[in-house]
Amino acid sequence: QVQLVESGGGLVQAGGSLRLSCAATGRTISYTAMGWFRQAPGKEREFVAAIDWSSRTYIPDSVKGRFTISRDNAKNMVYLQMNSLKPEDTAVYYCAAYYSASYSEEEKISSWGRGAQVTVSS
Repeated sequence: QVQLVESGGGLVQAGGSLRLSCAATGRTISYTAMGWFRQAPGKEREFVAAIDWSSRTYIPDSVKGRFTISRDNAKNMVYLQMNSLKPEDTAVYYCAAYYSASYSEEEKISSWGRGAQVTVSS
């Protein structure tokens, strides 16, 4: 099973940018779809982005145009670039590995990271 560790979170002013990194260990993630989710206090976990084995990306309308997901298979890493951040983006952001190489809303997640706090001040 793959282990995931997020980094790059922190405090940023509204309008700023952050890049989250997800380091995978235990096995290669080259043929694994990967995703990012977030959870704000008192709210359910929310899908933020996914990338399949071919680097096709999936971004929901809520963050489209501001968030970008990418992967570096040589480094076994996945990234979430977040631009034009808003206070409502404040949440704990989680990296996730899917069982499948491809992505769909129905695909199951095999591993979760522990999360990285992102706080956007107004």
